[in-house]
Amino acid sequence: MQTTVDLLKKGEKGVIISFDIDKIPLKLIEMGCMEGHLVELIQVAPFGDPLYLDMNGTHLAIRKEMAHEIVVEIIRN
Repeated sequence: MQTTVDLLKKGEKGVIISFDIDKIPLKLIEMGCMEGHLVELIQVAPFGDPLYLDMNGTHLAIRKEMAHEIVVEIIRN
């Protein structure tokens, strides 16, 4: 099932399928936001923004609006 990172539930994992290269900063790509890489939602801030992620072994926080640009295929355990 495909969705975007901002719609993942806490603990859900997915493989990055695609993203809009024009809307994702180069720094995020350097930190592991690439097609085929694994992303897991670890925590959501109290008001829902930002999202704390494990992206291919790198822990980072990104805004919900940016997470909406990253399409993932959810991994079912």
